[in-house]
Amino acid sequence: MDASELQPLVQFMRSLVPFDCLPESSCEQVARRLQISYFSTSQRQVTLKSDCFSLYIVRSGAFEVNDPQGELLDRLGEGDYFGYPSLLSGEVSHNQVNILEDGLVYELDAYTFNELRSLNREFDRFFNKAYAKRLRNQARFKAKDQSTMSRIGALMSRPALSIELQASVADAAKSMTHARVSSVVVTDNQQLVGIVTDRDLRSRVLAAGLDGRTPVASIMTPSPFTVSPNTLVFEAMSIMSEQHLHHLPVLEHEQVVGMLTSSDIIRSQGSQPLLLIAEINRQTVIEKLISLSRRIPELLQKLISADARAEEIGRVLTSVTDALTRRLIELNMDLLGQAPMAFCWLAFGSQGRQDQVACSDQDNALLLAHEPDDFARDYFATLSEAVCRGLNDCGYVYCPGGIMAQNSAWRMSLTAWQGRFRRWVTTPEPKALMHASIFFDMRSVYGPESLFTALQDNVLASTKGNDIFLAGLTANALQTRPPLGFFRKFVLERDGSEVKGIDLKHRGNALVTDIARVYALSVGCKAVNTAKRLQSLMQAGVIDRRLALDLADAQEFIAHLRLANQGQQYAQQQPLSNYLKPGDISGLTRHQLKEAFKVVDDAQSGVRLRFLRSL
Repeated sequence: MDASELQPLVQFMRSLVPFDCLPESSCEQVARRLQISYFSTSQRQVTLKSDCFSLYIVRSGAFEVNDPQGELLDRLGEGDYFGYPSLLSGEVSHNQVNILEDGLVYELDAYTFNELRSLNREFDRFFNKAYAKRLRNQARFKAKDQSTMSRIGALMSRPALSIELQASVADAAKSMTHARVSSVVVTDNQQLVGIVTDRDLRSRVLAAGLDGRTPVASIMTPSPFTVSPNTLVFEAMSIMSEQHLHHLPVLEHEQVVGMLTSSDIIRSQGSQPLLLIAEINRQTVIEKLISLSRRIPELLQKLISADARAEEIGRVLTSVTDALTRRLIELNMDLLGQAPMAFCWLAFGSQGRQDQVACSDQDNALLLAHEPDDFARDYFATLSEAVCRGLNDCGYVYCPGGIMAQNSAWRMSLTAWQGRFRRWVTTPEPKALMHASIFFDMRSVYGPESLFTALQDNVLASTKGNDIFLAGLTANALQTRPPLGFFRKFVLERDGSEVKGIDLKHRGNALVTDIARVYALSVGCKAVNTAKRLQSLMQAGVIDRRLALDLADAQEFIAHLRLANQGQQYAQQQPLSNYLKPGDISGLTRHQLKEAFKVVDDAQSGVRLRFLRSL
């Protein structure tokens, strides 16, 4: 290969993470050793070699990685990689690489790949992280109990009660009684040597006729089973079950940092989504609902700890909100009597889209079957005020903009709602439309589906193909851009304090939501959730498959990063916010975040061309 052929390859490789951290001489060596293959969609799948593993680098085209059951694990385009799991594990992969678009793929041999890993720590770290992410993606499709997939660091009691090896049985009993715990760890020079439990005191001391002066060393369980704070609850439960244990000391750096008990695990079950919702539905007094709502932050932390997808977390938390809302409506109707007419409780914004996270406020309204008389007006005013107050007491604060059912402006008949939407659509004033955009992300939480469908069908019929309305909606959606400046540097903002950060919500997730909303309303798509909108639009051919998949991935990545950041803020007892400081994440994550923002920026350009071309 002469210099003229080599240089483009070198330039391409140096543009890729992590090859960009290698010396130029190494990139030239890599370029010389690459083999080039062309794959056509007529081949359907890439056949991976089973006798010798390679790293595959996508130069052009589009590919999907699926597990043996056909579940999607990854989507690949220019600059992406596959084949590295086998290189790292030494095992033949049974995943399938499907060809979506014709493309070129570079193949790098295992010897060169391993040589680069040994020479460059960042190179090695990149592919290990990529492999870990692939494993997480593979696991996310398998049914799992979120409580058992969380880490025990979130459940264990801190700190563990401890006594020295020279202590007596009486000392152990007094310490346990004073601390109101059922176990104590025994240490020697701060090293764990044993454990004593309530059961040991009964069976090994009282039943054996020993007195309190007996050394704990003679009755303790030596060298007990232990776990680390990062151990999955599922794994800890397996150890407890197999070994018939009720206590597990938690070690970190060979030091006891806590104790996990069977009671801790039983308590954690109460934060499972389905159990929590079932308990909500059983309550007969509002005060109990408010008490149950205190478990929601714990549920969120468990979901984050379990590394659940952001889309899954949004659906789970919204399901809990829906359950609380419905039960508040039912309990208050028990006090007020039967409603004078059919009605729907409407949810807008994040609850409507089913993507709620922490710090959610209320966005709701009432849809009435027909115009109310004085009695009906008073009834629904009392009902909505009570429900909104209950939601506020449950942690869903009052909407600063007053978009709540307790506001008489947002309690309307079907005819009145249709008229309100008609005015927004036919005379789309920019400022009014900006405030009204969340109303187009609506869902019925309570009430007859037929009533809600009558409103939704009417709204979508008026937005479909309405160029003037869609242009106004698009113009509003484009007023905010992703936080990338010159040379793709992050644009930082203040979060209300002196701390500068990236606004992941308003400069990231909200922009994808806006784009999906415009496309969905343009064709009368009934889906409200952003991921489902993108999927429906892709299946209908409204937007390009690659664009839909890229936007869905960008939305998930940004949302996942936002949740992980809030999880850290919660753990450090800091106020929860949507702001992320770039210095708090790795160089690789910063690179991936920039790529996600670039996808959003490109999608904004596309929606501008499509809906503002006539302006």
